[in-house]
Amino acid sequence: MESSDFADIFQRRKTHFVLWGLKSSTTYTPQLVIGEFLAGNPPTLTNQKNYPLKLVSSFSDLWEVPAAKCNLSDGKVYHYWFEVQDTEPEKNPSAQIYVNDPLAHTVDWRLIAPRLSFPYNDDDRRAASVIKYRGGILVPCDPGGEIPDFSGEPNSNVLPPNNRMVLYELPTAWSKGNLSSGLESGVGTFADVLALIERNADGQNFSDLLVVQPGSSYLTDLGINALELLPPADSFYRREWGYGTTNFLAPDHELGFPEGNSSPTANYQLAALIAACHKNQIRFFVDMVMAFAKQGSFQCINFDDFHINKPEDNPNDPDALTSTRSFGKKEVRNGFGSSLFRYAKEINHAYDPISGTKKSVFPARQYMMASLVRWMIDFRIDGIRLDSIENVFNWDFIRDFKDFARTLWNQRWNNQGLSSVSSEANSRFLVVGEELSIPQELIRQGRLDGLWNDQFKKYIRSAIIGQNAANESSFEWTVRKAIDSREVGFSDGSQAIIYLTSHDVEGFGNERLYNFLGTIYEKKQRIQLAFVCLLTAVGIPMILAGDEFADEHDRFDNNGNVTQSGGKQVDPVNYSRLENPDNEWRRELVKYVSRLIKFRTKTDALSVNETKFIHIDFSAGKRVLVWQRGREGIDDPVIVVANFSDFGTDTRNPGAEYRISNWPATPPGRKWIEITQERTVNPNFVGREPIYPWEAKVYTLN
Repeated sequence: MESSDFADIFQRRKTHFVLWGLKSSTTYTPQLVIGEFLAGNPPTLTNQKNYPLKLVSSFSDLWEVPAAKCNLSDGKVYHYWFEVQDTEPEKNPSAQIYVNDPLAHTVDWRLIAPRLSFPYNDDDRRAASVIKYRGGILVPCDPGGEIPDFSGEPNSNVLPPNNRMVLYELPTAWSKGNLSSGLESGVGTFADVLALIERNADGQNFSDLLVVQPGSSYLTDLGINALELLPPADSFYRREWGYGTTNFLAPDHELGFPEGNSSPTANYQLAALIAACHKNQIRFFVDMVMAFAKQGSFQCINFDDFHINKPEDNPNDPDALTSTRSFGKKEVRNGFGSSLFRYAKEINHAYDPISGTKKSVFPARQYMMASLVRWMIDFRIDGIRLDSIENVFNWDFIRDFKDFARTLWNQRWNNQGLSSVSSEANSRFLVVGEELSIPQELIRQGRLDGLWNDQFKKYIRSAIIGQNAANESSFEWTVRKAIDSREVGFSDGSQAIIYLTSHDVEGFGNERLYNFLGTIYEKKQRIQLAFVCLLTAVGIPMILAGDEFADEHDRFDNNGNVTQSGGKQVDPVNYSRLENPDNEWRRELVKYVSRLIKFRTKTDALSVNETKFIHIDFSAGKRVLVWQRGREGIDDPVIVVANFSDFGTDTRNPGAEYRISNWPATPPGRKWIEITQERTVNPNFVGREPIYPWEAKVYTLN
């Protein structure tokens, strides 16, 4: 399958340079500016030629120039821009400006557009787009001519279903400790991430880290089976965590430009990463930021139809306000320094880049649909996390986006000859949204498959410090609502992404778990307890990279807090903490978490919703809760004994025990095993083993 099979504009782009979205009423005829990259300090465009684009017959917003009329040489790679009259309302006076192709599959930030005079500055200099001309066809490629390769990729039915996933949320900003210079930060490129998975791969920017050495496969050894990169699409920002997309169809330039490369290879390396994930039966999720763009091309091409300016000054504009944030109170959409997209503005008799027909079109929606085709078909992603859906704002668009994603997924499934098992196809793809108010109506109305359940984090963090969660009257229900997402409104575990920490680490209660626990003595025990809860709860567990070894913050604001300006998006994951000789406890923690992850992904009782609490003890200062997972008479039960208190059995007494009176019967010929310590339970002590402060044990039958 090719993206051109699913979107007319990609078919057109095979033989033409295409500019969509610019209205015919423009006073300036758009130009193609094209040439070849010439290395230098700085690099320049050589052999530059300009070609006017022509309005396509019957359309008022589609411009083209045939590649065959641009004097291109077969086999060569070209860099190009479109020159348009700037439409940004904040630019007065406006100018003719170079913009990159908004549908570019590759951008090269080594070569940026010429400077313009005031009110423009260097931030307005867009990167060049990249294309290869071969056999009369315009072929997407990297600047060196590299083309993605998915040969040998397995069919999608080898990937884990939603109810057996453990997600690993990975920032692509990394750091490492250095004895001479302290903390060093850099970009964890696609090649570095690949080295966390593929045993014969070597890290690039972080090649000296043990976790990316050839022979190592950190993430497969950890046991996770789904990887979510923080936004991998190209961003104007130097690599922080990527929440400011610029080029929505291009993988990030920096992530594809490791040290030592002569040119960026973002497409080739991202494809290699995803192919490696699939060969290792790991699903690949992308984090998509669709509420706004940072220095996007449509800000210049046609701002009014794609973006809204100063929504706070236009509260009656249908694109100005959110709908349900702050308990139903409408708020102004927040662009966080970027330009918000319009999703409610409809244009009549316009070009539809998907169908290729003239119809009523919501331009920004269709732009995102084209982006979706690119990521689903060209990069073969297996799931999507939509950032800040409340700021995206438009529920109809969210539904259509999700439905189109599933259509593309099912088409890929069918093309692999797997059409007879559609239920399996449905279970191996997921579109989830992030909104901390958790608007579950979006799931009930079929507009999303699932949501981030931020309440889980709040409940478990309260529980591991022995407190009721905010607005919860009892400790028991603090734990119950964490362990079973159905208690907070979800109807199935696959609808709720649950986590101990997410990348949103700003503010008290959101920071990394290690920092949240502060000076508490039993830090390791409480982190282990938290992971037991996460990996035996109803929901899809997600682990923020580094939490499995108790990574901690290194950067703070002047008040010692993690804030937007002080560490939130620039405090990277630090895998070098695993290498410190004094950190044996962190390496032990990784092994502990790994055992739980592998148990989670293979255990039937943890893949279903059935959960019941069989023992609750709040006597004499205890806070001990025991829950059972699995279907009665079908699954081998999983029993979790969790002690959220300082109480511990007096093990000075050889006969010390803690009795759980209604422990399930042991079937003939079976034995109980305890997962976290990988041991067989003495038959004489089943349901009677000692417990220790802030400890959890996980049992099943063998």
